[in-house]
Amino acid sequence: MQFLIQLIIGGLMVGAIYALIGMGFSLIYRSSGLLTFAQGEYFMLGAFVGYTFFAILDLPYPIALAGVIVVMTGVGFLSERLLIGPLLRRGSSPIHIVLATIGLAIFLQNAAMMIWGSEGFHMPSVMGEMPVNIGGVYILPQNVAIVAIMLGLMVALHFFMNKSKLGTALRAAAQDKLAAGTLGINVPLAVGLTWGIAVGLAGIAGMLIAPIYGVNAHMGLLVGLKGFAAAVVGGYGSIYGAVLGGLLVGLVETLSSGYIDSSMKDVIVFAFLLLVLFLKPTGLVPNVMLED
Repeated sequence: MQFLIQLIIGGLMVGAIYALIGMGFSLIYRSSGLLTFAQGEYFMLGAFVGYTFFAILDLPYPIALAGVIVVMTGVGFLSERLLIGPLLRRGSSPIHIVLATIGLAIFLQNAAMMIWGSEGFHMPSVMGEMPVNIGGVYILPQNVAIVAIMLGLMVALHFFMNKSKLGTALRAAAQDKLAAGTLGINVPLAVGLTWGIAVGLAGIAGMLIAPIYGVNAHMGLLVGLKGFAAAVVGGYGSIYGAVLGGLLVGLVETLSSGYIDSSMKDVIVFAFLLLVLFLKPTGLVPNVMLED
């Protein structure tokens, strides 16, 4: 039983990371109807930016985290304004956008290797690296913080989108660009801000996981794919679905690693994705933008 609880706790932590990335996938889809394959590299870049602020520049953790949010939100906004938006205005099809995001992902990975090098780095945890023994179950404080921060961000995003004027404008632009434009909403700006929020979430995930798994230029590939799986399992385009999907994918990964074979965990995760698609192609949660 203690082993099972240990696996569940680990699965919730990993799942919270996938949920943050999955929320970004869903936000981007709802704002522009597009699929991006750069979320994993944004996750990686967030980890490097956090490592730079916290471990190299020795900034206090809250300031370093705020810096990651600002930098990665700016990166996401510029990605949409300088790459995705111009391609759409030139009449590029969705498949060309997908290819562009794959190219962007390769660019970001190589840029990270040029700036920080190809070797890995360890980022110390602000909460300490010794697990706490609770009833025979060892829990890393960082794991608890990751789940708590993910849930807090989900709630904050809900209230921002549903209760603020800016959030309402972003939702309106996502649901009907023509109608939103006629009402005076700056639709291109709204889409860019939504991309910024999505990339900011991936950056936060990267900084949160860095003390546990380290920082390297190749850390985003599988994590990005599993974040995409989380979004699809939950219902592509649904924020709450991405959270549910992320937690489920994380639990499937850790339980299969603990009870079957750690070398099979990725195979089992994507087999789970295929099973969900076969049984419920629309995902587990209705495809809606942050419900009221």
